[in-house]
Amino acid sequence: MAKDQIRAGRLDAQRSKEIEDYLSSMEADKQISSSDIRVDMAHILMLEKQGFIDKQSAKKLLSALNKYMDEGLPADAFDVDREDIHAGIEAVLINDAGADAGGRMHLGRSRNDEVATCLKMRTRELILETLSGTFELRRALISRAEENLNTIMPGFTHLQHAQPTTLAHYLLAYENLFSRDSARLFDAYARLNKSPLGSAAFAGTGFDLDRNLTADYLGFISPVENSMDAVANRDFIVETISDLAILMTNISRMCEELILWSTAFVKFVNLNDAYCSTSSIMPQKKNPDTLEIMRAKSAAVIGELTAALTLIKSLPMSYNRDLQDLNPHLWNAFKQTNSSLPLLAEIIDTAEFDETAMKKQAKAGNTTATELADHLVREYGLPFRTAHNIVGRAVKLGSLDLKTVEEAAKETAKISLVEKGLTDTEISNVLNPKDIIKHKKTYGSPNPRLMKKAVQAADVRLVQDEVTSDMMSDQLSEADEKIKSAISEL
Repeated sequence: MAKDQIRAGRLDAQRSKEIEDYLSSMEADKQISSSDIRVDMAHILMLEKQGFIDKQSAKKLLSALNKYMDEGLPADAFDVDREDIHAGIEAVLINDAGADAGGRMHLGRSRNDEVATCLKMRTRELILETLSGTFELRRALISRAEENLNTIMPGFTHLQHAQPTTLAHYLLAYENLFSRDSARLFDAYARLNKSPLGSAAFAGTGFDLDRNLTADYLGFISPVENSMDAVANRDFIVETISDLAILMTNISRMCEELILWSTAFVKFVNLNDAYCSTSSIMPQKKNPDTLEIMRAKSAAVIGELTAALTLIKSLPMSYNRDLQDLNPHLWNAFKQTNSSLPLLAEIIDTAEFDETAMKKQAKAGNTTATELADHLVREYGLPFRTAHNIVGRAVKLGSLDLKTVEEAAKETAKISLVEKGLTDTEISNVLNPKDIIKHKKTYGSPNPRLMKKAVQAADVRLVQDEVTSDMMSDQLSEADEKIKSAISEL
């Protein structure tokens, strides 16, 4: 059993392997090992600059840390006897750089502020990965929408045929959803991008540490203002998982519709075979398995959010060991989300939409009835509710032809629309789905002319988001270069 350098002074009783395994966070800590090395580098550079560690000790430590960064951490760093990766790295540093140098690294620092910093750093990286996935999905939706500005299909409310729309209108509706998902992730990133490092256990330290310097080295915009909040705060994790849960819920909604659209009942889409399976007994089957698994993974991410909220809700200030068990929920939420996004983008890219089936259904279920009611208001001055009742009664009677509409008008409103000039040809023209869509005037409606502008606007918005994300990524790269430069100078 490895000697625990942290327990050595205060605690004598040796832990059993069962206790060590139970308490260890090593498996989850693999996510933050690289971040922890960079945190150590920044802290050592700051300690040397502030005069709390001699240059030779700093060189020894930084040389070893550079080696870990290039070649990977020694296996001993992940020994479960060390409890966590922070103690593990300190142990291998003491072994590689000597007890005198290695024992100086932790001055003015606690694992509390250290882990909070590492978690934020890794979360930033994974948010950028998620954003990249949302961009890929949004690009696929925009591209397919541009191809289908004039592809007529029915829109639905309550899963019932409602009004004619276009496939572009439908696809851009989802692009709007995922655009907001991107915005939420940007917001989460901005709120978490402050450094806890230098807060120590929770009450700061009597050593004159330069928290602004370490924040700069690690790519944060500033230190966290309150040292207790710095180590206790995990709302950035809950917020991030919440954003991922909303994103996966939106993904699940689209999966559900594409699954429905691929059925023999609807036949709106033919999914690429690569994302489907067949039955072990029924040779005719083509099952949309990838979408079904993706729909299921949304439940997993929602579960991670529920677990995170429940874990935190009763914790007092400041640090509590319970928080260790929060991290796997974050990593799994990212894993499920970041594996789903590119797959859904590929499914959208390769899907074959059946324009004939969509067009046929665009008029089914009396989807054009609303336009007839609107026409009676515009052309014959009827109150909308009167027109609504007339058309509704005609649907009830079984047709929207002139004879039935006239019967409905006499029954519900005691008027004759024929006497007012309504004709069969007029009704037929009014009920043409293509003309209905073409005549839409309001901003955001499926009129192809408006949709073309919407596609262009969505494309501009996406490019702006991509540029912003690239700038954020560049800031992290620049921070790494600052550390490398400072080490070289030393």
